[in-house]
Amino acid sequence: MAYKTLLTIVTDAATARPQMDAAVALARREDAHLDVLCMGVDRTQTGYYYAGATAFVQQDALDRAQDDARALESAMKERLAAEDIRWSVEAVVAQIGAIATVAGLRARFADLVVMGPPYGESRGQELEAAVEAALFEGQVPVLIVPEKCDTAQIARRVVIAWNQSNEAMSAIRKALPLLKAADLVDITVIDPPAHGPERSDPGGQLSQWLARQGVHVEVSVLAKTMPRISDVLNRHVRDSHADMIVMGAYGHSRFREAILGGATRHMLEMAEVPVLMAH
Repeated sequence: MAYKTLLTIVTDAATARPQMDAAVALARREDAHLDVLCMGVDRTQTGYYYAGATAFVQQDALDRAQDDARALESAMKERLAAEDIRWSVEAVVAQIGAIATVAGLRARFADLVVMGPPYGESRGQELEAAVEAALFEGQVPVLIVPEKCDTAQIARRVVIAWNQSNEAMSAIRKALPLLKAADLVDITVIDPPAHGPERSDPGGQLSQWLARQGVHVEVSVLAKTMPRISDVLNRHVRDSHADMIVMGAYGHSRFREAILGGATRHMLEMAEVPVLMAH
């Protein structure tokens, strides 16, 4: 398997630079085609306007969304004009409640979706909807690229967050093209259960399977010495000078993650290096 079609969804040119840089670098490295979806968002909420105003409000919001999409399309074409990769740019308009449908359909026919963080300042709810649509409706891996990171070298030293879950295994399988090309892949196990199926050799079977795939792999077993798993992972990434994390996404329901938090949400909020996720 190789990544031959990459997709990135842009809703704001000002915050899109890191994800565009990463998408271009990966497209060049993988000899892949890069699709850029420029999305203008219609944020009208029909039920909140007085009778008779809805049509005027909707038309005004639609016109603004179309203008935003066309402006994004021009900016992305200008950004890609000098690049030595194959690319296409498309402008679309979506209502805030229909983003999952639009993004999910486009993501279905990509091998990898490259996005910026869905949470944080200047991040609208449309980014969270687009990321979740790619993971759930598109069933493709998503690479989240933080705003402040060096995208010149991605996936040279990779940390795998291994907890024996189906989501983690799915992410690892879908990350294989990057894992095979990495200089080193570190299977990181945090507080393995004393009576679990891997109690005598945490990460051992996964290590063997990856080695047979041609991956240069090692195993790190860490104690949970900080309140959250994501904190331990981020510290390990810094200590090992890793430049990417591979992990499963949303082992709990998205509602529970949003309300109570979880490793997925915390990682996306705090990650200092790109995170490749799959569900």
